[in-house]
Amino acid sequence: MMAADLAVRAVKDIVEGNLYLVLATADATGRPWSSPVYFAHIGFTEFLWVSNPDVTHSRNIAGRPEVGIVIFDSRAEIGTGQGVYMSAVGELLEGDDVREGIDAYSRRSVAHGGREWTSDDVRPGGDLRLYRAVADSHWILAKDGQPDHRIPVTLA
Repeated sequence: MMAADLAVRAVKDIVEGNLYLVLATADATGRPWSSPVYFAHIGFTEFLWVSNPDVTHSRNIAGRPEVGIVIFDSRAEIGTGQGVYMSAVGELLEGDDVREGIDAYSRRSVAHGGREWTSDDVRPGGDLRLYRAVADSHWILAKDGQPDHRIPVTLA
C-alpha cells in the first residue's frame, strides 16, 4: 500500500475509532476556546455535533466560523498516539440541512449506545441546536521521528 493510501486509512480509522473531537474556536478578538464534543461525520469531511447556542464555542462560531478540529485517542501510550488535525468552517445548521445532519448524528449516537435524535430535538428556540464543521484540510502526524511533524492528507 502506498504511503498516501496508508495516511488516508489512518485518518479514517482515527475518525471512526473515536467518539469525541476537540473543537477549537476563537471569539471576535481572537481569544481561543476549545471544547470536546461528541460527533458524527459525513464522508470524513463534515463533522456534526449538538450544542446549546449560548455556550462559548457556539457563540464563537456565530461570530467567527473558522475552527480547528483534532481527533485522537487519549488512551494511547505516550509516544505512540496519532491524531487527525483539520481546519474547517463551522456553522449552525438550519432549514433542510438539519434533516440530513440529524439523521447522520442519530445513526452514530444509536450505534454508540446513545439515543435517537430527530429534527424536533434541535429546532430553533430549543436548548440544543445542530452544528456542522466542514473540513477543508486534514493532517496527521508523520511517524518519522521529528517532533510534531504533520503531513497533509488528501481524502478522495
